[in-house]
Amino acid sequence: MKRILLLIGCAALLGACATAPKTGSKTSYKVTAYKPKDPASVRIKVSTSTQNIYVMEGDRLLMAVQGCVGANNATPLGNFSILDKIKKKRRISNPDAGYPMAYWCEFQSAYGFHEGFVHPAPRTHGCIRLHREAAARLYELVRVGTPVNIARSQPEDAKYGASVRKLDESQLPDPPRELLLSERWFQDPAGPLLQEQ
Repeated sequence: MKRILLLIGCAALLGACATAPKTGSKTSYKVTAYKPKDPASVRIKVSTSTQNIYVMEGDRLLMAVQGCVGANNATPLGNFSILDKIKKKRRISNPDAGYPMAYWCEFQSAYGFHEGFVHPAPRTHGCIRLHREAAARLYELVRVGTPVNIARSQPEDAKYGASVRKLDESQLPDPPRELLLSERWFQDPAGPLLQEQ
C-alpha cells in the first residue's frame, strides 16, 4: 500500500514545473527563429493569457511559440531581465532532484524559461516551460541582461497570436529515467538553431 501511495504522489508531482520533460519524446514541433541583427535589442514578451512567448528585436519578430506558464497566476508579472543561462541545468532539490531543466534562462530568482512539458492550460509552479525546439532557440537568442516583459496579454497576441502553433503534450509518456539523467538529454535539436532572414 505504501508503494502505491508513493507512486500516486510521484505522479502528482510530475505535473509540476520541475518535472521530467516530455519534450524529449516523439513530439514533432518545428520552430523557426531568426538571427538578430543587433543582439542587444532582443527582448522577450510573454502573454500569460495565451501562453505565447514572443522574442522581438524592435518591431521585428524573431520567434513566436507556445509555452506553459504558472497555474493560479504563479508566473510573476512585470519587467525582468535574464539573470543567468545554464544549458545543462538539473533540478537540485527533492522531489525529482537530478531531472533536467535544459536551456535554463532565469529571469527572477528561482523562475526561468526551460525545456519541459507544454500543456494547453497553465500548469507550472511559475517557471515558463518550452518544447525543446523552442527552448534551445530561445537560449540562443537571449543573453544575460535581455529584457523580459510578462503580462496577462501582449499587443503581439493580436498581430501574431493566431499563427502560433498550439501544443498539448499532457498525454505523452515520460522518457526513460536513464535518458533523463544522461548527458544525451542535453543534445541540441538538429540543424541550425537560428536562421538568417
